[in-house]
Amino acid sequence: MNIGFDYTRSVGPVLGRFVNGLAARRIEGVRGGDGRVHVPPVEYDPHTAEALTEFVEVGDEGTVQSWTWMAEPLDGQPLTRAFAWALIRLDGADTAMLHAVDVPGPERMRTGMRVKVRWADETVGHIRDIAYFRPVETEDPDDGPTSPPPPVAEREEGAPVGVVITPVHLKYRHSASPEESRYLRGLAQGKLLGQRCPVCHKVYLPPRGACPTDGVPTTDEVELPDTGIITTFCVVNVPFLGQRIKPPYVTAYILIDGADIAFLHLILGCDAADVRMGMRVRASWRPREEWTTSLENIAHFEPTGEPDAPYESFAHHL
Repeated sequence: MNIGFDYTRSVGPVLGRFVNGLAARRIEGVRGGDGRVHVPPVEYDPHTAEALTEFVEVGDEGTVQSWTWMAEPLDGQPLTRAFAWALIRLDGADTAMLHAVDVPGPERMRTGMRVKVRWADETVGHIRDIAYFRPVETEDPDDGPTSPPPPVAEREEGAPVGVVITPVHLKYRHSASPEESRYLRGLAQGKLLGQRCPVCHKVYLPPRGACPTDGVPTTDEVELPDTGIITTFCVVNVPFLGQRIKPPYVTAYILIDGADIAFLHLILGCDAADVRMGMRVRASWRPREEWTTSLENIAHFEPTGEPDAPYESFAHHL
């Protein structure tokens, strides 16, 4: 699964000075109350908490303080080939910054190594304007093109950078348990399969493999209907990047008929203001040709039109 969004923040006067300097291929730090130069700059003195305003230009060469080897780079990292992450203290700075160093192998990396900035082919006012570092002694480096620049916020031509955008992505792979596998294969057949505890007889959907109350395996499989009750809900009014549905809309915990645990899903098919606790809902399945082994086979839940369930019938599930 891949989860991602564009992290967007305003930079303010201190970080703004830093990123605008990077766009001009210049690196600036800020001097603290004790005379030390911080790179990247900090807005407030780490000891006195006073605002810092004295900027100092530093060099684009520096010394490796410590490092670790990245044998298998991840998507979005500075280099697509193996490289070193290193803490680098630039000439004129008193603190180290973390960045990538491009060397052929870990045997070519060492503490105390002198390195130099390799600027991005296109600078936009972002930390990625420093594409990576390379050893100073490298002769005729075969760099090739740098990675494409990150997205930039709209601004008037010639205006300084005031907002930076950093794409954030998380890819993960989950190994399904035998119980989860049966549940997911059931979804691919349009079924909701839960499991019952042999001691307390609670039905868990999705199945957990073991009852958290009694600590015993939930071996009894139960096929449940695709209707249920809204126990609690939230009206989403705030837009955000990557949002698929225009606000307002509702996400709710739905207690499927016959189950003893609710799960979160989307409520459509009515005005957000009409959603309420106890409302009876039914699953709206995607077209069968789109089904996979995923709960996303259910596009959303929508009201059935039946009378609401009495509060006492689901209150103990809240």
